[in-house]
Amino acid sequence: MALKDVQKDVDKWTAQFDPQYWPPYEILARLIEEVGELGREINHLHGTKKKKAEEATNNLGQELADIIFTVACMANSKGVDLQSEWEKVMKLKHYGRDQNRFDKK
Repeated sequence: MALKDVQKDVDKWTAQFDPQYWPPYEILARLIEEVGELGREINHLHGTKKKKAEEATNNLGQELADIIFTVACMANSKGVDLQSEWEKVMKLKHYGRDQNRFDKK
């Protein structure tokens, strides 16, 4: 699924609500919360802080998907085409300026 399809899915789902999108600062707060949940899950899986017996098992992929959903909400609410922006950043930074920055296989 392309980023443009993700944005369409998010827009279709959020269209049932009024307002369709929260204000940017509220979306940002949600994004920070979601990133925190990802951090907690990474810490449980790879860090020293293990889950308590009563804690629910979360899925790393689900936490990442929650972040993508929230980013798509922000992009949609501000009219940002993530597909276009992704292609620009890959061309300019990763295949341009940073192409020799890291050791290659």
